[in-house]
Amino acid sequence: MSQPPVSSLVNHVVIVGGGSAGWLTAGVIAADHPALTVTLVESPDVAPIGVGEGTWPSMRDTLHRLGVSESAFFRECDAAFKQGSRFNGWRSGGGAEDYYFHPFVLPQGFGEADLVESWQRDVPGVPFADLVSFQPHLCVHGRAPKQPATPEFAAVANYGYHLDAGKFGVFLRKHCLEKLGVRYVPDHVTAVNSHDNGDIASLQTREHGALAGDLFIDCTGMQSLLLGRHYGVPLLHRKDILFNDSALAVQVPYERDDSPIASQTTSTAQRAGWIWDIGLPTRRGIGHVYSSAHTSDEQAEADLRAYIGKDDIPAPRKLTFQPGYREQFWHRNVVAIGLSAGFIEPLEASALALVEMSAAMVSDDLPATREAMDIVARRFNDAFTYRWERVIEFLKLHYVLSGRTDPRSTSDYWHDNRRAETIPARLQELLALWRHRPPSRLDFNRIEEVFPSASWQYVLYGMGFQPDRERITRRGSTGSAGGYFREAAELTRKMLRALPSNRELIDHIRLHGLQKI
Repeated sequence: MSQPPVSSLVNHVVIVGGGSAGWLTAGVIAADHPALTVTLVESPDVAPIGVGEGTWPSMRDTLHRLGVSESAFFRECDAAFKQGSRFNGWRSGGGAEDYYFHPFVLPQGFGEADLVESWQRDVPGVPFADLVSFQPHLCVHGRAPKQPATPEFAAVANYGYHLDAGKFGVFLRKHCLEKLGVRYVPDHVTAVNSHDNGDIASLQTREHGALAGDLFIDCTGMQSLLLGRHYGVPLLHRKDILFNDSALAVQVPYERDDSPIASQTTSTAQRAGWIWDIGLPTRRGIGHVYSSAHTSDEQAEADLRAYIGKDDIPAPRKLTFQPGYREQFWHRNVVAIGLSAGFIEPLEASALALVEMSAAMVSDDLPATREAMDIVARRFNDAFTYRWERVIEFLKLHYVLSGRTDPRSTSDYWHDNRRAETIPARLQELLALWRHRPPSRLDFNRIEEVFPSASWQYVLYGMGFQPDRERITRRGSTGSAGGYFREAAELTRKMLRALPSNRELIDHIRLHGLQKI
C-alpha cells in the first residue's frame, strides 16, 4: 500500500463495532461534524455486548447534543430515572442500618462552608448524605427528579438514566441513520490493510470489499480487533487492585405492573463481591459481580438466587472480564472506545460515562490532518490514562473502607481488599490527607474530573471514614453549615410534596411526552 502524506486531510471516520459505544461515538462525531463522512461497520455475526444499564447525568447532555428526543428515548429504550446509587451492607454487613447514598446532586453549601466539621461536631448520628442533600430522601420515597411540566433534559433534581442496553443501541442506530447521515455497513471485517508507514489504510470486509478511512475507531468490545489484536497494544491488568472478574446477570419481572421503580442503582455487598439491582419500567436487571479467586460460580449463583428470593428465575448469563485498560488508547490512526479500551467493573457505572467522554474528546479535538493526529493522540492518551486511574482509585475506596468480615465465607475477599499492597499509592496518600481535611478541588484539579470531590466525600463518609476531629483544618470555610443543613431539610419537604413517583412520571412520558426545550 502507498504511504499517505502526513498532511493528508481527515475526511472519513470509520467506526468498527456497534452497540452503545459505537453508535454513541458515531452520533457525537456526525452531529458535530456534518461535513465529515462517518461510516460504521458492524458484524451481523457478533451480538453487541452492552456496557451497562446505568448512566451518569452527563448522558442527558450527550443525548441533547445528538438531537435526540428524551420522550422517544424513554419510550424506545425502556428507560427510567436514576438519581444516584445506594450501597447496602458495605460498611460492616450489619443489617438494615448499614447503608448510604451517593446522590447526583452536590451537597447544599458545598464549597461555601465546612460541612464535614459541622456534621461531625453537631449531628454525627445522621448519615452525611442524608444531612447535606435532599436527593437520598427522594430515592427512599421513589420520587422522580422532575415534574411532568419540566421540559426535556431539564431537571429539578440532577439525574441520569437506567436503560435497556440492547434497545439503546438500536435506538441510537436509528437516529444516526435517519437524522445524522451516518453510513451503515452491516458486514464482517476479515482483514486489516495497512499503509507502508503502519497506519491502517482500509478494512477488508466479507461483502463490501475494502473500506478506506482516515481515522478508525475501535468499538469491537473486549476482542479489541484493531488496537489490541492488530497493533498489539497490551491491556494493563489491574486485578491486583480490583479483584472482581466475573458476573452473573439476570432479568427479573416485577410482581405487578404498577410495582414501584427504584430511583437509584442499589448495590448490595456479598461474601465475595456485590449485587446490582436496577429498576426499569418493565423489569429489574440484577447481577452478581464477584472474584473467581474468592468464590465459585456455583456459590455466586446461589447468593444471587438468595438475594432475589425466587426459585423460578431464568438461568443467569455468565460474563467474564480482565479488569484493566489499554497501555495506549490512541495509536497511529486508531483510537479505542468502550470495552476495547478497557473495563474494570460496573460499580458506579463508569463504562458508559467513559464512552461519552472519549467520544466527546475525539469530536472536540478532531485532528484536521494526519500530522495533527499524533499531537491529539498524545493528549488523548494522557487524559484517559489519568481518568482510568481515577476510576480505579474511586472504586477501590469502597473496598478499602469496608469493615466487613463475613462468617459465611471461606475466602478472605474483604480482608484482601484492605491489604496495603492492593491499595494504589496515590489513594493511600489521599486517605492520609483526608484524616485532617475533607476531599476538595485541591485533590482533583483537572477541569473534567471523572468523579468530583463531592462524590469522594459521599463515599468516604458514607463508608464510615472518621477524620481526626482534633486536627481538621478550616481552609476557606465560610458561611454557616447549620443553615445549609436546614436548607437541605426544607428542600426535602418541598420536593417530597411536589414530585411524582418514578413510575408515575415515566407513565406520563410514555403517554404524553415531555415539552421540548
